[in-house]
Amino acid sequence: LPGFKVTAEIARLRHATEGVTLISPPPHHDIYSIEDLAQLIYDLKQINPDARVCVKLVSAAGIGTIAAGVAKAKADVINISGHSGGTGASPQTSIKYAGTPWEMGLAEVHQVLTLNKLRDRVTLRVDGGFKTGRDVVIGALLGAEEFGVGTASLVAMGCIMVRQCHSNTCPVGVCTQDPKLREKFVGTPEKVVNLFSFIAEEVREILSRLGVRSLEEIVGRSDLLSQVSRGAPHLDDLDLNPLLTRADGIVGERQKKAVYRNPVPDTLDARMVEDAKAVFERGEKMQLTYSVRNTQRAIGTRFSSHIVRRFGMDGLKPGHITVRLRGSAGQSLGAFAVQGLKLEVFGDANDYVGKGLSGGTIVVRPMTSSPLESQNNTIIGNTVLYGATAGKLFAAGQAGERFAVRNSGATVVVEGCGANGCEYMTGGVAVILGSVGDNFGAGMTGGMAFVYDEEGTFLTHVNHDNIEVDRLGSQYWEGVLKSLIEEHVAETQSHYAANILANWDQTRKLFWQICPEEMLDKLEHPLKDDEHRDVAIAE
Repeated sequence: LPGFKVTAEIARLRHATEGVTLISPPPHHDIYSIEDLAQLIYDLKQINPDARVCVKLVSAAGIGTIAAGVAKAKADVINISGHSGGTGASPQTSIKYAGTPWEMGLAEVHQVLTLNKLRDRVTLRVDGGFKTGRDVVIGALLGAEEFGVGTASLVAMGCIMVRQCHSNTCPVGVCTQDPKLREKFVGTPEKVVNLFSFIAEEVREILSRLGVRSLEEIVGRSDLLSQVSRGAPHLDDLDLNPLLTRADGIVGERQKKAVYRNPVPDTLDARMVEDAKAVFERGEKMQLTYSVRNTQRAIGTRFSSHIVRRFGMDGLKPGHITVRLRGSAGQSLGAFAVQGLKLEVFGDANDYVGKGLSGGTIVVRPMTSSPLESQNNTIIGNTVLYGATAGKLFAAGQAGERFAVRNSGATVVVEGCGANGCEYMTGGVAVILGSVGDNFGAGMTGGMAFVYDEEGTFLTHVNHDNIEVDRLGSQYWEGVLKSLIEEHVAETQSHYAANILANWDQTRKLFWQICPEEMLDKLEHPLKDDEHRDVAIAE
């Protein structure tokens, strides 16, 4: 999103800075396999036990196999999106050459799920250029139960499809933050209601001609469709029969209906909530202690859901409930943890620590008896603090790859990280007291990072495209850095970090400060004090 479209309201909602460009990367950096997706679905169902989870897949060859994996991963809805439609801000290559027609993707998904006895586990939704009731009926016959109408709804509200959504110059005020252009917007809810009313009326007329009473009766009834041949027989040789095959071999209405929501197993949080009744009933402060294994995932997530429902996002002070864990915590430790919850792990943790952290505090440190040097050993896995918006993380050891990607407000101190650290970061402060992997700071448009470069190799690993890298030059920022390291030592008892503080006059010279270039003129405290700035100008 270009910086000139990032208004104060958008910056607040996206935890970013007004006027600073927001990069939206195509991949989700926490999903590199179907197992990763299953973990995300599990996490979402822990933080919101009532929500249904929808996974959107682009219609393409082989989509059926992917959909089968998504169904096994406990998704509730699979959305098949066709090649048509989408945002006018996309590149021409994406608009014209990405994906296949929704009919092909929907038919393949419905058939594969049916053959593998997975069809009744999920609801199928489809979109991609739906405009009429006829489109809806054909979608139902090919297996869909829900339908998305996007572009047609925009047109009903006044969109004239000039495809300059990214330029902030939409002439009808649909896709712009310019107040003068927004005054030209003439859309009303009634116009959209009219569109859907007419679509529904056409659906009703077609259903009556088919002799059925409801849309549910024709879901998957591809036997009611037939190919229409046009032109000379020797030219019209496209065979669409594979799309019209009924994989279940049944004549008539489908017998089993999709379940509304797929439940997932409970975590340690079920026991934690039971043990913490005094917190939720009387607001008492409490400390809980448990032994954990790496099969226990998303610890603290369901507990955070209960906190928010009872006290709100900031109803408890930080550290109101402390949960001490001994052992190896499973994936997604403290995912979406909120203010009031503090998780202390004596041991280590797997991937996704602090994913979506929303105000909670997480401390991971080795066992007191551990002989390992914390700075030379990994203590937390990959994709730590992905999409975090608030809170703190202190880890006495190294983090894996994709550390603090999309961090938008959390404060973190670790003792090293792998490749792609602080990528696409938009807020917060990250302190890395050790070496980093390649491509550090790529796409970083907000926040601040400090890296302790004892080996002198940092500049060979950093991505210089849009960030400013320099030594400490401000008493204010040096104070911020030192206070965070002091807090890290207090929380983790790290001997390595304590040694850095003990020799601060020498070690401070080995730190690099990393700040996005677009943020330089927006900082409340500049990167360099006046005397440092004068020296830089003189040089």
